[in-house]
Amino acid sequence: MTTRKDQVRIIPLGGLGEVGKNMTVLEYGDDIIIVDIGVAFPEVEQLGIDLVIPDITYLKGKESRIRGIFITHGHEDHIGAIPFIYPHLRGPIYATQLTLGLIEVKLREHNLLTMADLRPVRSGDRVDLGSFIVEFFHVCHSIPDACGLAIHTPEGIVIHTGDFKFDQTPVDGHQTDFAALTRLGSEGVLCLLSDCVHVETPGFTPSEREVSTTLHKLIGEAPGRVILSTFASLLSRVQQILDIAYYHRRKVAVAGRSLENNVAMAEQLGYLHLPPDTMINVANVGAYPDDEIVIISTGAQGEPMAALSRIANGDHRFISIRPGDTVILSATAIPGNENSVNRIINSLFAQGANVIYPPQARVHVSGHASQEELKLMLNLTRPRFVAPIHGERRHQVHYARLAEAMGHAPDHIFLMENGSVLALDADSAAVVDKVPAGEVFVDGLSVGEVGQVVLRDRQFLARDGMLIVVISVDKATGAVLAGPDIVTRGFVYAREAEELLERTKLRVRQTLDGHGNGRRNEDHPHLTEWSFLNRKIKDAVSEYLYEQTRRRPMVLPVVMEL
Repeated sequence: MTTRKDQVRIIPLGGLGEVGKNMTVLEYGDDIIIVDIGVAFPEVEQLGIDLVIPDITYLKGKESRIRGIFITHGHEDHIGAIPFIYPHLRGPIYATQLTLGLIEVKLREHNLLTMADLRPVRSGDRVDLGSFIVEFFHVCHSIPDACGLAIHTPEGIVIHTGDFKFDQTPVDGHQTDFAALTRLGSEGVLCLLSDCVHVETPGFTPSEREVSTTLHKLIGEAPGRVILSTFASLLSRVQQILDIAYYHRRKVAVAGRSLENNVAMAEQLGYLHLPPDTMINVANVGAYPDDEIVIISTGAQGEPMAALSRIANGDHRFISIRPGDTVILSATAIPGNENSVNRIINSLFAQGANVIYPPQARVHVSGHASQEELKLMLNLTRPRFVAPIHGERRHQVHYARLAEAMGHAPDHIFLMENGSVLALDADSAAVVDKVPAGEVFVDGLSVGEVGQVVLRDRQFLARDGMLIVVISVDKATGAVLAGPDIVTRGFVYAREAEELLERTKLRVRQTLDGHGNGRRNEDHPHLTEWSFLNRKIKDAVSEYLYEQTRRRPMVLPVVMEL
């Protein structure tokens, strides 16, 4: 089924059926706008991958139609892919001041700042771009300056909530804009795209101020240093820690480059207020008594190169764990990161630290709406159609049930996938198509060069190791001159499996004897078909090793011509 030009097309390229890499495309006629460009953390089986970013294949060839890119807030799952994707899309980026500051930090690290067209807005501003008028409205989240978007189209208003909750006592004093939501509901909302990742939690999400109460107690009672790890972009939490440390007459040091950059930027823009004579350089923490120190670090998700991981591994330049240290993980583990986080916790305990983490104490609260807040958003906006975004499939299904219990017809609730095309007009809505929307892997400096074949090879290597068979042959005749020799890594220890490897060599010799002196290429009689020989060796060795060990190491024949 095709869509008409007078229909709004909503196409999520990330964030559905997963937590992370949020990115949504909206189209009307020849106009395109994009909401958020985020990253996801790799799954356990995605070995060696640093980041996962959205697939923008659908937008290739449509770059000239992109009128603008709108960013709801400054968390990694909404801005982290901008350095990798923006150079291929271009167009102006609209966001509030703090969000733009966080984007600038990323672009500067990638030497892309001079090419970026960054345009600051405030909540309440409207941006008119072709068929779209995009209105920003303030929402509470776990970072200042977060916004939802009311996207006015010729067919009606589409609301993108961004990440939100209805915090009645936010740390920065700015509540979600109830008045704007009520007004939009009165004007008539065609479709609500709602954050749904916390839908499984009943009631209301606790206020960020509840974390302050817990941290006051923990920092006030800590006998020695306090090392507190949180997200580098969770600047509301950083402000709380600074204020609490000042109250308890402790100095604060920041460990982790991304956190250092974000704190410097936020302080420059006026979003962080540093208490007098509180901040010190992390290199100077040893100059103060332990009970006068608070260290804020990155690494709450177990990232291998982050500050907390290096501290736990004894690899940090200035900080090592001492008995009496209190380590607070002020974050919950993102799905897939649990094992990494648990390893760090265990290591810290083993070194004598007292480690505090959710759910032991309320040292973290979600920035996402729970069930009653999701209901309130539905009641305020009164949308005709509903589509849950930003969540795994179970979150989407639970949200659909919640919306149905609120009186929304099942055929007006859309459980989309990444790549689904939802076409809407004033009278109807339907998922009409599917576009490419896979995963693109960032591995070191390479973006998109590592695919499923490479990942599968890495999984094989991690599971069963590798075995290299080296032989030397006469270039003219194909006769074996030396070998076979066998080198193995991650499969068996050669000295302990000497008999198995000798039998494997014998099987290779038997295979080569059956092959004779090599098959000749009729057009080039001096060239033996080495690919045929490689395949025979690989098949014979793989089959034999599986018979003997029930394992399948990666077998790599190396045929050297002499």
